[in-house]
Order: sequence, then structure tokens, then C-alpha cells
Amino acid sequence: MTSTTPAAGRPTVATVYGYPRQGQNRELKKSVEGYWKGRTAADALRDTARELRRTNWRQLADAGITEVPTGDFSYYDHVLDTSVMVGAVPERHRAAVEADPLDGYFAMARGTQDVAPLEMTKWFDTNYHYLVPELGPDTVFTADSTKQVAELTEALRLGHTARPVLVGPVTYLLLAKPAPGVAADFDPLALLDRLLPVYAQVLADLRAAGAEWAQLDEPALVQDRTPAELNATARAYRALGGSTDRPKLLVASYFDRLGEALPVLAKAPVEGLALDFTEAAAGNLDDLAAVGGLPGKRLVAGVVGGRNIWINDYEKSLSTLGTLLGLADRVDVAASCSLLHVPLDATAERDIDPQVRRWLAFARQKTAEVATLARGLARGTDAIAAELAANRADLASRAGSALTHDPAVRARTAAVTDVDGRRAQPYARRAAAQRAHLGLPLLPTTTIGSFPQTIELRTARADLRAGRIDTAGYEDRIEAEIREVLAFQEKAGIDVLVHGEPERNDMVQYFAEQLTGYLATQHGWVQSYGTRYVRPPVLAGDISRPDPMTVRWTTYAQSQTSKPVKGMLTGPVTMLAWSFVRDDQPLGDTARQVALALRDEVGDLEAAGTSVIQVDEPALRETLPLRAADHAAYLAWATESFRLTTGGVRPDTQIHTHMCYAEFGDIVAAIEDLDADVISLEAARSHMQVAGELAGAGYPREVGPGVWDIHSPRIPSVAEVTALLRKGLGAIPAERLWVNPDCGLKTRGWPETKASLENLVEAARQVRGETA
Repeated sequence: MTSTTPAAGRPTVATVYGYPRQGQNRELKKSVEGYWKGRTAADALRDTARELRRTNWRQLADAGITEVPTGDFSYYDHVLDTSVMVGAVPERHRAAVEADPLDGYFAMARGTQDVAPLEMTKWFDTNYHYLVPELGPDTVFTADSTKQVAELTEALRLGHTARPVLVGPVTYLLLAKPAPGVAADFDPLALLDRLLPVYAQVLADLRAAGAEWAQLDEPALVQDRTPAELNATARAYRALGGSTDRPKLLVASYFDRLGEALPVLAKAPVEGLALDFTEAAAGNLDDLAAVGGLPGKRLVAGVVGGRNIWINDYEKSLSTLGTLLGLADRVDVAASCSLLHVPLDATAERDIDPQVRRWLAFARQKTAEVATLARGLARGTDAIAAELAANRADLASRAGSALTHDPAVRARTAAVTDVDGRRAQPYARRAAAQRAHLGLPLLPTTTIGSFPQTIELRTARADLRAGRIDTAGYEDRIEAEIREVLAFQEKAGIDVLVHGEPERNDMVQYFAEQLTGYLATQHGWVQSYGTRYVRPPVLAGDISRPDPMTVRWTTYAQSQTSKPVKGMLTGPVTMLAWSFVRDDQPLGDTARQVALALRDEVGDLEAAGTSVIQVDEPALRETLPLRAADHAAYLAWATESFRLTTGGVRPDTQIHTHMCYAEFGDIVAAIEDLDADVISLEAARSHMQVAGELAGAGYPREVGPGVWDIHSPRIPSVAEVTALLRKGLGAIPAERLWVNPDCGLKTRGWPETKASLENLVEAARQVRGETA
């Protein structure tokens, strides 16, 4: 490899677009939840947030990041922060926001007993959830730069070179939905000309506060966009770039290639573009060359993957960076997207083999990689010779490891045929057999799977790990919890029961810890939404199932009741999507391995007498590629892996699946291709929208659109649930409609769970009577 030097000897900037918010020990989660419970004062919460920002910036600077981001920190969600910044507060929340901005902010996120929260959905194809802006023809935008200016000022006073990061105006509007009561065909992008002066004011305020650069994130532009949307983008950046009272503008995109929007932004009067140059955005390099590069502009090159946890290939990245030097006035180095999507520090994972740990790069390691590549680009490869040698050795270690190649798994996967992924009888015949076998009433009630994870359960798991109780004592505690959950469900009148999953720490991690090829982390927390953090396991090698994983507890639960108890599994696509998945083979191959391991579990559950088995696939829609041209290939292996999991059961065994918090209208055909008997989906926050989408597409199977939004602490009334059910019945016939919450109840407390489920059952009883 030859050494390269940047133009005019200018130092290469190392930067990132965002950093994990939670702190080393999830201090933010604890402080925010303490505030909600009245144990933490508002000033103490603000102090915690300030110290976390200070710590993050110091860690970035110490790693060699020479330009730190500001404004990426959030108490709950950065899109919600943007709604506050532009004054897009729903009418139902205005009084709360005016009375107390912090309480009003959390009310928009979580709702109150009397006021519903904003809808929540997935941030592009990640597992992060954002709060959907609600806009309409009467929306009036007003600028509130308080947060952005305050955080920039903090960083500058600490001596950092800082760059504010904002959600761009086009992406903000493309992510928005019509407010309740507004016509469904209202296009929020129609508000662009009304929104741009507000952004211009925020940028002017940041310039006055000392910002040299400001970053406007436009990830929505990596999706397929209409000519009208591209024209709106051009108009937006002509307007913002044409102002003289602003910082220099860096427009950022990530997660995929920019495509048709690249020439639009290349011509815009902005000073820089930030592009993703990882495998996820293959094509950006050629596209950039095709438009003649970015003469006179800054290019921030995202060559370090910001979404996965594998170490960077330095030689490959330096080759890309060397090519880019000929395509822009200046080239700086970054991660491909915000590091919000990865855990904080791999060195904390002491339970992972040290050699394997060297394959991993969490946020701190990625900042070091960015800094190393920036140094190599600026000074030549001789300046990073030791790092290059170590990187080659670590990549070779991973490629040659026995962990990543199991001949038996590969042979079984290669032997799969189409017959393995198909049920023996068509749905109509299966449905009749299942109705006869299960004997359920019209509008049967059930839950999604998990029940509240109490402090006593978490303590029992901690005591088992620490040796304070033995396995027998732990299992006694789990059996007692299962009996309590079953007793409540029977008393409440629920028709299809669940055992409550008291033994499970997480719906993916629980299974990962029992499958070969997976690695579990102890401190690898990643934000899913608000204060909900998960520890995605690391799918590092070939997958198999040594022993049954759920049969022990499901059969125990069934022995305690005459009502059917659902077996609960996490599906193969979600096992991949909510893990940090290996990147050294096609995803479809990995999904097939996981599906075969789960197929063994499904077979054992059925053999043990389980008549209803739910295989959750909440990630099916979120993992859909951002470009339509890539959809068919993804959906082919995704649906095949589900059918491979469930295809071996008898006709009278009812297969359920579950999905939540995503847009489903564009994958209805794929949902049907799963060939599940019953599907439950989120519907409460979106006001039963999905029921209409399924009906419009002619979906022929049974559906449980959620009637209780479990991500809010409010208890839905009987009237509220009956109204949703009646709306659902307007789209789905009663004989195919189930009644259930939106999602699992793990994060809810027992009092609200009991009250909400009792209301749900009563509402089902009332509507069942009306229907009969």
C-alpha cells in the first residue's frame, strides 16, 4: 500500500455523528426513570445529563476525535427533540408543555392516563425507535434553539471543536405523519416552505453561539425518492445554503447509498457532504465519481461501520479513502452513522475470550479506528504500521477460527429442500382443524408472551449467577411465578394463556445463550427506545441447538391449566436483526442455520403437547432493505427461514407470529408468505391502521391487531378498547379477529397490567356479545 497525503497538508479531521447516550452504567436510564417515579429532582436529572455529555466529549477527544458532535444527546429521542426545536407540539400536549417543558416532553413520549403519546416506530432499518411527528395543514412552526445552543456552548467552553447535529428538514417531514383528524392523504412535505425559515433561525442561533459547521442529517434520502421529493430537497438546500447568517453546512446520509439524491446535494450550495462508504452503502463511491466528485466541498467519509461491532479492515478502508482524495476538496474520516447503535466499550466484556474480543469494536474502539485511519490518511501508512499489522492478525484470527465454521451445521443447511419449508396442508384446512382442536370463542383473547419482570425475578437471576441460590431454588421461584401468572389469566378470563417468560432476560439473548455460535455480552447495552436498553448478543459463528430451550417451562405451565398455553419462540429474522450478526457470509445463510435450530425446538414443543406455538418476528419489517430493488431478495430468505422454522408441525397445531412498531402496508404479501395461522401486530398508537392495510390487501388469515399500547403507562379504558375493536371489525371479520395487547408486558408493572388486561377481556366480552 502506498502512503497518501491530504491536499495542502491540512490535518485530516476525525469525527463521529453521535455517541451512546446512556453512560457506562446506564446512568441516564436510572436518572430518567428516577425522575418519572419522583425520586430524582429535575435539576439532578439535568446534572446527570450534563456530566454524561462532558464524559462523552472527553472520551471522544482522548481517542483522537478532533471534531465532536453536539445536540445528539437526548433524554428520550432525537426526533422528538427536533419536534420541540421546531415547535411541532401536538395540540393535546400543548398545555402540559407550557406548564412544564420537561414533563410535557415526557408526556409526548409516554402519554399520560388522559392523553395518548406520539406514535412510535423504527428508525429506518435499525432497532432504534423514534417518536413520529404529527403534522397537519394548520401546523405552525416556531424555532426553539435552546437545547442545541446550550449543548454547543457546553462543548466549546470545555475547549472542544464542536459540530451541532440536527435531523434535516426533509427527513423530518418525510418521517412525519398526518395528525389525528387530518386527512390520511395529507403530505407533511407540503409544509417544507413553512419549516425552512425555522431551520434558518436555528442555524443562525448556532452561528451566533460559535458554530463553524452544522450537520443536517438526511438519511431519508437514501430511500427511493420521487422527483417531487428530490425537487423539494434541492429547494430546501438552496434556501438554507443561500443564507449568509449560518455555519458551514454538512449534509449527512447513512445506512445505504444516496443514489438519485447525490447529484442534487452535490450541486446544492452547502459546504460538505457526509456519505456512508461501508458495504451497506455499496455504490456511493462509484456514484460520487460519476457526478464528478465534490470539487470545492468537504467530504466526510464514513468508512468505519457504525451499526455492527466487528473490527474495521484498515487496508480496505485506507484504499477507499485514498480513492476519495481525488474526488473532493478535503476528505475527513468518520463512522458511517451515529454510534448510538453500538454498545460503549468492548474491553468491559471480560467473559469473552480475549482473542475473540479483539474481533469486536464497540463505540470506544470505533472512535480509535476512526482516529487511526485519519492519521494514516494524513501521515501515510508508515505512521500506523503497528496498528495495520495488529489489524491483519486479528482479521486472520477470525477468518480461521473453529467458532465460525462447523461442518455439521453447514452440511445440514445445505441439505434443506423446499418441502422442509411448507406446511402439509393449506391454511383453510388447518384453520378448521385448529378450531375443532382448541375450541376457542369468537374474538379470543391472549397476550403476546411476557408478563412483568419484577425486581424479585431479576434478583433471583442475579442470586443464581452469584451462587447465593442453587438451581433448584431458582426453579422453585420461576415455577411460583408461572403459577401466579396463570392464575391471574384464568381469573381475568383470557382464552389462550402464556407462562409469562419469567426465566427470560431478553427475547433474543435468552435463546442466544443456549445456541452454539453466539456470544453474550455483560455490558453491551444499546438504546432501543427511551429508557429501554437491550444487550444484543453477538452472532459470531455457525448456529446449532444442543438442547431444548423452552420445553421445560412451557410444559410445566400447561400442566397447571386446562386452557391452551402458547409456546413462545423468537424467530430467525429477529434473532439476526436484534443481534450483532456476522458479516462474513450472506445473511440468508445465517438465517437458515438459526431456523433449523428453532425447528428442532418447535418439534420438541409439539411433541410435548403444546398446541399453540408463537414464533415472534417483530424485526421482519424493520430489516427490510431501504431500497425497493433489494426487497425481493431479502423477503425471499426471510420468509423462507420462518417457514423452515414452523413447516414441520401438524395441521391442528396453531402457529402464531407477532410484529410491532413498524409500517406493514408494503410487506403484506410477505406476511402472507410466512404461512402463519395467526398474526398479532401493533395497532393502538396507529389507530388500527394495520387492520385496514391487511384487509385492503386481502389478507386471509387470523389477525390480532393490538388494542392496548403497552409502551405507555396509561391504562386503556373498556370504552377505548371496544372502540378499537369495533374499528378492527370494520376491516376484519369477527371469526378471524383476535384481541391482544400491542406487545409483551415485560416492562409494565403488575397493577397496570392487571387493570388493562381486565379491561381488554371485558371489552372483548362486550363486542363479542354485539357481534353474536
